[in-house]
Amino acid sequence: MVQATPFFLLLFLALGADGVSAEKCSLMGHWINDLGSNMTIESVNANGDFTGTYYTAVSVHPVKVEKSPLLGSQHVSDQPNHQPTFGFTVHWTFSDSIAVFTGQCFVDDGKEVLKTMWLLRSHVDELRDDWKATRVGYNEFKRLE
Repeated sequence: MVQATPFFLLLFLALGADGVSAEKCSLMGHWINDLGSNMTIESVNANGDFTGTYYTAVSVHPVKVEKSPLLGSQHVSDQPNHQPTFGFTVHWTFSDSIAVFTGQCFVDDGKEVLKTMWLLRSHVDELRDDWKATRVGYNEFKRLE
């Protein structure tokens, strides 16, 4: 029986490891991205809808940057280790542009991270300038303690 103990220990660890997975990821709270922009997501309702504010640390506009409202939605699930997909729109209060973000909330090494991709649409005066009106990029947000 002594020789079987290591076998059963390994079997227990292997079977039990499947039950140990990532924690549930929550969008609510304060976040900062890799460029220094930060956002606050208020409570998420039962449908997954949420509101908040976004403060960008980067801008091509010469005017003073101000906090801007965001409106979004996440995929709601009753899974215990849910890492939701989500999307939100930022209506910039200091410029004539709109940004949309889409991404997923992950728990990585015990810490929450939001991996996002965004489109920024800026106003142009003429159709011939449409080619330069949309930018695309990626951001990673970490919870701001």
